[in-house]
Amino acid sequence: MKLFNLLLAMLLPMSFCAQNIQNNPGSNHGNKFEQLGTILPTPNVYRNASGAPGHQYWQNRADYEITAYLDEEKRNLRGSETVTYYNNSPDELEYLWLQLDENQQSSVNNAGYDMESTLPRQITTDRLKVTDLPAKDNGYGVNLEKVTDAAGNTLPYTVNKTMMRIDLPRPLKSGEKYTFKIDWNYNIPNRITMGGRGGYEHFPEDGNDLYTITQWFPRMCVYSDFKGWQHNQFTGRGEFALPFGNYKVSMNVPADHIVASTGEGKNFETVLTPTQLARWKKAQTASEPIEIVTLEEAKKAEKSRSKQRKTWTFEAENVRDFAWTSSRKFIWDGMKVVIPENNNQVMAMSLYPKESYHLYRKFSTRAVAHTILTYSEFTIPYPYPVAQSVEAANGMEYPMICFNYGRTEKDGTYSEGIKNGMIGVIIHEVGHNFFPMIVNSDERQWSWMDEGLNTFVEYLTEERWDNKFPSRRGPAHTIVDYMKLPKDQLEPIMVNSENIIHFGPNAYAKPATGLNILRETIMGREIFDKAFKTYSKRWAFRHPEPADFFRSMNDASAENLDWFWRGWFYGTDPVDIAIDKVTVAAPDLDATPQPFREVYNVDAPLLNSFDDISKIRNRNDKSITFYTDKDRESQDFYWRYARGREQVNTKREYTVERETMEKVAAKDKRDLQNIFGYQIDFVNKGGMVMPIILEFTFEDGTKLRDKSSAQIWRKDENKVSKTYFFDKKLKSIQLDPLRETADIDISNNFWGQIPAPATKFEVFKQKAGNAVRGAAQERINPMQAAGK
Repeated sequence: MKLFNLLLAMLLPMSFCAQNIQNNPGSNHGNKFEQLGTILPTPNVYRNASGAPGHQYWQNRADYEITAYLDEEKRNLRGSETVTYYNNSPDELEYLWLQLDENQQSSVNNAGYDMESTLPRQITTDRLKVTDLPAKDNGYGVNLEKVTDAAGNTLPYTVNKTMMRIDLPRPLKSGEKYTFKIDWNYNIPNRITMGGRGGYEHFPEDGNDLYTITQWFPRMCVYSDFKGWQHNQFTGRGEFALPFGNYKVSMNVPADHIVASTGEGKNFETVLTPTQLARWKKAQTASEPIEIVTLEEAKKAEKSRSKQRKTWTFEAENVRDFAWTSSRKFIWDGMKVVIPENNNQVMAMSLYPKESYHLYRKFSTRAVAHTILTYSEFTIPYPYPVAQSVEAANGMEYPMICFNYGRTEKDGTYSEGIKNGMIGVIIHEVGHNFFPMIVNSDERQWSWMDEGLNTFVEYLTEERWDNKFPSRRGPAHTIVDYMKLPKDQLEPIMVNSENIIHFGPNAYAKPATGLNILRETIMGREIFDKAFKTYSKRWAFRHPEPADFFRSMNDASAENLDWFWRGWFYGTDPVDIAIDKVTVAAPDLDATPQPFREVYNVDAPLLNSFDDISKIRNRNDKSITFYTDKDRESQDFYWRYARGREQVNTKREYTVERETMEKVAAKDKRDLQNIFGYQIDFVNKGGMVMPIILEFTFEDGTKLRDKSSAQIWRKDENKVSKTYFFDKKLKSIQLDPLRETADIDISNNFWGQIPAPATKFEVFKQKAGNAVRGAAQERINPMQAAGK
């Protein structure tokens, strides 16, 4: 296949030779390619213009020592904590703010973010709830027993819904630390019936509970350079902004319970049986999961309740939160994983009830290991000693431990859908160790910074698990149904967590899809991966904001991506680029050749403007023979002219030039009879600019692909044209053949012979797949937990 440039420029009219035709350039300049400018905060000494932490970056820290008592009979948790808070900011702090997340379950102390409601179509007895006005206390939420300083002196405090302010006896100066104590308790909710992330699940068949103890202690809010105190109320959706610190935690539970948590167990010798301890030690060197607590042991424990108690002790360093789980139903397995990038030896583990055994025993711990290995490759090496997956009929993440779903049928069988959903949610929740547990973004403000980034790397990890894995989020075509919604139902990604309507598509799928488009279509894998890894390294164990991400990606790639951030993250325009018209023409072989100087003035280059990899490799290939410079000096007028060795400023030289052109035209006229030109006119119907990717199919069956960057739209964002010359006739043109730009209407992406439509069965299969993918948009019930 030959693509003619200079030769055609000599023989065809100038108006036909322009390769990128801008229709009325600048006639509709909608600001899509302008810098984000004042949309982003001004760089400063804390966060610099490159997207990296500034030379005076700081963050505060909180260390915790906690004791907890799980009362299984009353389903109540009692706790006592000692908090040491370090003020590393340049500011004096008159008070401290803490989060009381369990108040979200309270009928009187919740955040008060009401949702609209409508009458059901039919009022039945099971739907009927008589409204108490004003609301009566349902008995849930945090009961504060005592708040004191380190010496035991009472501290004044105020509770505002899900937030608690402690007034200090004197301002806490920059560089100082302060220690205080809190005793509290709360009634543990049934999270299956009441919802929420933490609580208990009751198993009626054996009469036992499975506890997930999360957001369970008064936790310090973040005080930062970009917001001050982050004390937005907890509504149950926008997750957590937390400082890093060290934890020492002891849990007193029934003696027949198995406990797992954030951090490393410090007293397994006293809480495990000798046989279980031996298995634990074996698992620490195993390359396959070893059962530490077996299925038979768990079944036996289910049948009787011990009246004795045991205390489990765990410690964790440099984490932003602490969660744990407790039940006599647990099977427990584990294996060793070595992270190549830092040689870190990690215990990958899983805990699960017998209802999940035939799925979790096969896949869970292996999926944990696969996840931390893959994420380490794309972000930073996993730094912690433990990574755990717990089957608890939901999906939620905490440092080193996460809760997932994946129950089998009673006979132990399961569907492929349940299996893949379980693997996907394990990868997603374990992946949250990186976003936001390590790269510690503000989830209360920006859900996409942890959910979206994590969903993107989840997709990469699912691909590494199985190239045919049915990923719901990440590939460009999976976001199309959402982007097809009416504009008044779409919202920018850059929306506060509490205000998002379509939470799954907006916070998870659209940012993940955007990053995948950047990686595969706009930047290329090598450039993108380096930039993404740079962001991850810069902000590991720190508090990044959106501008830090946008700037880091630009900075580490030498790509000005502001047009993409502006359109994909701040805007709501979908992608819909259409082939509007194709004009076909053949060369006018009898036209008078244009003078060389005029052709040069319309940018027909004489020399290649870039030494691409092919040219470099060809030069280094000793088997390839080229014309020598000496040959070209004597035979090639244009070669001499391009290098300044020939002048055309005189009448004689101009005549020589024309004569030379006419000789060339006469010599090659026969070959040019089969050259065809195609001007393709494109219309940007959706508004979001994207690269133009074309697949040409010729009458002889051969194919050719070409891609123009998104910058082709920079002078006219509504319409643009592109001209090609081929020595074969085109049969058809297809725009975006691999559906990699999230184009919402592919019916206008063809010219020529249109491919045969999909069969009814293929259409049905695609719609069924879309329905399954859309079933778990938000984290509301156990099945929807897969969306987490």
